[in-house]
Amino acid sequence: MTDNSHQDHSKGIPTPPRRLERVCPLPWEHPVSIQQAEELKRRQQEIMDNPSYVEPDRDVSFIHEDELRGVRLQLDYTKAEATMNAYGIHHAIVVFGSTRLKDERVAKMDHELILSKLAADPTNSALQQEVRLSEKQVGLSRYYEVARQLGRLVGQSGHGPQDSSLVIMTGGGPGGMEAANRGAFEVGARTVGLNITLPREQYPNPYITPGLCFQFHYFALRKLHFMKRAVALVAVPGGYGTLDELFGALTLIQTRKIAPIPIVLVGESYWREVVNFERLLEYGNIDQEDLNLFWYAETADEVWSGIKEWHRNNGTDIFDGEGHILPRTKSSLRPDPI
Repeated sequence: MTDNSHQDHSKGIPTPPRRLERVCPLPWEHPVSIQQAEELKRRQQEIMDNPSYVEPDRDVSFIHEDELRGVRLQLDYTKAEATMNAYGIHHAIVVFGSTRLKDERVAKMDHELILSKLAADPTNSALQQEVRLSEKQVGLSRYYEVARQLGRLVGQSGHGPQDSSLVIMTGGGPGGMEAANRGAFEVGARTVGLNITLPREQYPNPYITPGLCFQFHYFALRKLHFMKRAVALVAVPGGYGTLDELFGALTLIQTRKIAPIPIVLVGESYWREVVNFERLLEYGNIDQEDLNLFWYAETADEVWSGIKEWHRNNGTDIFDGEGHILPRTKSSLRPDPI
């Protein structure tokens, strides 16, 4: 290293100093001088070892203090928002569905396994119940394929698989969510998963694009991100989680907290059996127009063509004349920000 500490300034502009290095160390760069007592060294080290000395953004314990909840909420929102913006993700077809929904082949294999166990123990009531449930799962497995095919259709839309203007977005888990991510993955498209931290860890399904799988702490922020870019919501058969997201979206649209978007329930027989919307109308707890906030479909083609038709009829077409995704604008899709 050149020592330019005594450079003659009269000879012109001095050589720029190094960014981080000095020729002469500053006084505070040494803990204490060797002449000072060991007790002072110990006290200095004790000061530096205390958590108060850690920079706030590196102090995980501090960030998790109750007073920092607002900061954590902001982080939960901002990380996903900044990343999706960087990928150019404007719109999403959001797909919900049971984590227990299985690929038909897997469902049939599981059913055969349970049947073999029951054959060895035919009076076992628990196994009898498992057989009944596995039969139901085999029947519902066709909707796994519907979600998978929908993922393919969305993934192939626009300018092609690498066009991230419109993506499949799911809760990131297995079952119906996995199926939709899988379909998009199989055609080479980017696809998003919004996972949530749970006491019993939910691993992300392997079909989400690396870099587009987000782990949320707060359900509220996760829900916000589901709806912020949603141009349609598709629900395949599911349980509490699916019902939670479905009714949350229906309430937002019913109250016009957000502008209406298409909501498609896949599997009419399932949905009519588990939710009696007409009875809500008969009791006067919803209005007739609230039954028009959603419709039923059985195939991926029906879902996809219905979504596109809904947007055309609504004047919010998400495609141009050549089938390419239109850029996201405030006027064309989401006049009311969530």
